[in-house]
Amino acid sequence: MQARVLRGSALFVLRSCIMILTPEFIFRKVEAIRPEFLARQGIKALVLDVDNTLTADNSQVLEESVQAWLQEMRDAGISLTIVSNNTAKRVRPFAERIGLAWVSMACKPLPLGLMVARHRLGVRKPQMAMVGDQIFADRMAAGLYGIPCLFLLPRTPHDKARSVKIKRKFEPRWIKRYFEKGGKLYE
Repeated sequence: MQARVLRGSALFVLRSCIMILTPEFIFRKVEAIRPEFLARQGIKALVLDVDNTLTADNSQVLEESVQAWLQEMRDAGISLTIVSNNTAKRVRPFAERIGLAWVSMACKPLPLGLMVARHRLGVRKPQMAMVGDQIFADRMAAGLYGIPCLFLLPRTPHDKARSVKIKRKFEPRWIKRYFEKGGKLYE
């Protein structure tokens, strides 16, 4: 009896991990996220990662297409904020330049930064989504917090942080699982 309960518990944990790591949606880039898509999902607020999401890894340069996308989101009434694992020294100048509130040192995959962001945004969980490019940070934090993740393919193929390079090696399995379940790439 006890062995059966342990096996059942182990299966539950395994299924939960699979659900937390498998993306719900995959977008080629942040600009592919459309206000109409967000409206259909009931999303009124986006929590945005920075590196390889809004800009290239460790860059302060914001492409014109991303700037136009940010304005389109604002015009559609979508609330935006940045939640990054990076330091304030990295995040503050970028966020202030584009006029967004921010949370640095967010400790993703722990959902602490998402909790702070939701409180600041004044929305309920079902109205908020995480936007980011890392399965083991952004997707996992969203899954643990109980909100959707609009997962992005990285803007550039080059990551500077060693920890990110290591995690990237394990991401293809979860991306493949998404497509095997019938997921599509939003472009």
